[in-house]
Amino acid sequence: EQMTSRLAIMMGGRVAEELIFGHDKVSSGASSDIQGATRLARAMVTQWGMSEEMGPLQYEERQDGYLGSYSQRTPMSDETAKKIDSEIRKLVEGGHTQATKLLKKHIKQLHLLAEAMLEYETLTGEEIKNLLSKGKFEREDNSVKTGANLPRVGRSIPKAGGRSKKADMGSAKPQGA
Repeated sequence: EQMTSRLAIMMGGRVAEELIFGHDKVSSGASSDIQGATRLARAMVTQWGMSEEMGPLQYEERQDGYLGSYSQRTPMSDETAKKIDSEIRKLVEGGHTQATKLLKKHIKQLHLLAEAMLEYETLTGEEIKNLLSKGKFEREDNSVKTGANLPRVGRSIPKAGGRSKKADMGSAKPQGA
């Protein structure tokens, strides 16, 4: 249970982007979380016997070497390797599903936090706690920020690459040309 909860936590950033920006506009920001979730799920299946399908067997050994630690697969059939991959996928997708359910349940708080993060980029733990529990927080300059005075998500979403609208307007062809 603890490990599957960790998978959901790791997938939370990716799911939050999907819910806020749309599935087709997610960034690569969650890549390290996805990598960590995949690594955790692999260990659950191949080292800790936490897969009913694969049983309580060890399929990989963790080795500590001179240049760091690494996993070494034991010899196995292609069929077994496919089953392991399938189990890893099920676990990671289960974490994604759990994170989605939780964030959809708290969608208003997610939007409030996303708006604050887009506006300020960084928030302290205390600011997050106050924003989520009271709907507002106070900055060091004593200004009070509430959900009402934060920009709406969508207006503040940075555009990746591309040129500014001003530059595009200057290069636009007149209609009928």
